[in-house]
Amino acid sequence: MQGYEYLMESEEEVLRLDIKTDTKVVENQALWAGIKPGMRIADICCGSGKTTSVLHKLIQPGGIAVGVDGSKNRIEYAKGHYNVQGLEFQCKDIRESLDDLGMYDFVWVRFLLEYYLADSFNIVKNISRIVKPGGILCLIDLDHNCLNHFALSPRLERTIFAIIKYLEENANFDPYAGRKLYSHLYTLGYHDINVDVAAHHLIFGKLKDIDAFNWIKKIEVVSRKMPYSFEEYEGGYEAFLKEFNRYFADPGRFTYTPVILCRGRKPVL
Repeated sequence: MQGYEYLMESEEEVLRLDIKTDTKVVENQALWAGIKPGMRIADICCGSGKTTSVLHKLIQPGGIAVGVDGSKNRIEYAKGHYNVQGLEFQCKDIRESLDDLGMYDFVWVRFLLEYYLADSFNIVKNISRIVKPGGILCLIDLDHNCLNHFALSPRLERTIFAIIKYLEENANFDPYAGRKLYSHLYTLGYHDINVDVAAHHLIFGKLKDIDAFNWIKKIEVVSRKMPYSFEEYEGGYEAFLKEFNRYFADPGRFTYTPVILCRGRKPVL
């Protein structure tokens, strides 16, 4: 994790991102944020390109969309699965200048800042440079991420909280990214800021295949990358994973994660 690489990076990450993206949720969020036909838009850290494809449909007729991601693998996947006229994908590090992308009426940043605890404001400031004066910047991220479960055993709960704390201190992960979004836009002088809060994960009853794949894959990828001892488990990581799987498969468990949406309009100077 040296250099703060993307925490969830793995060979299957593009598939995880594609499978877990709910197109109807993306559509509703974008309409709330103010997306309109004919806009020129950018989807920052677009992942598999599925979200960019949804946004592209919402700006027709006449709209142009650009998906940006730091992974060549994900950009190639996006080009192979979602490449249509008026939609393009580019590989770029969002911590570096994006000025050569041009200017946009609407810029979308979803589930990015949770992976950049130390850099989040500077990243938003950098992205803001490509928003046209009068244009919209929409920030969306989770809050209290991975920490809201009921019916955990005490040691499983302690271990999950300890893992998240370790990731905060050693992997640039921010489980409280969502609550900071308003402050980012306010500090940058954005106008007409609006905020909404909803449930992103809401898991109860029979476990859906999508939720099982998403959560187990997150645990597997993160646990392989960090030297965490799982000291409360005699069998180490494997014993921890077995208990988590048993908890998560139980229809009596309850898990949720809030998602915070924040949109604002860049001032016209």
